[in-house]
This record gives sequence, structure tokens and C-alpha cells, in this order.
Amino acid sequence: MSDVIAAAVAALNEKMGSGGFAGSAKFVIEGEGAVMVDATGARAADEEADVTLTASAETFEAMMSGDMNPTSAFMSGKLAVDGDMGMAMQLGSVLS
Repeated sequence: MSDVIAAAVAALNEKMGSGGFAGSAKFVIEGEGAVMVDATGARAADEEADVTLTASAETFEAMMSGDMNPTSAFMSGKLAVDGDMGMAMQLGSVLS
């Protein structure tokens, strides 16, 4: 597992707390790998999900640090969303 993926898993679990996420989402970090998020939390994995979000490592790190809003990242083309847009919006509110 890359350092970027390990940091992403830790950041997502910290942001979600103990609540987890009602659906399933996959973050694809370009050039690094994928992170799954579901009711059990975040983990390094590449599985089927309700929604797939793809971004560069820089964009992902900016979203995790609060420097970039996930909605702004999507609107500016820095975050691609494939699948259930409602699930992506729900995840965005969990991470904000």
C-alpha cells in the first residue's frame, strides 16, 4: 500500500468518526490506488461501489485538509463522479 493510500485511509476514518457511511463509495486516487468507504469505515481496497470518485492525490489531499470543498472540486472538474450522485452528495456532507 502506498503512503498516499495509507494517509487517505487514516484521513477518511478520522473525518467519519465512528459513524461510517450508509452506502459504499470508492475513491480512486490517480496513480496511487483506491480506498473503499462504507459502514465499516475506510480501507485500502478496489471493489464495486455505489459511487466512484476519482481525483489526483493533490485534489484528494486538499479535500481532506479542508482546503478544497468536494462540491467545488467536482464543479471545477478536479473530481470526477461515476454512479449514484445522491450518494456522492451524502458522502460530501459526511466529509465536510
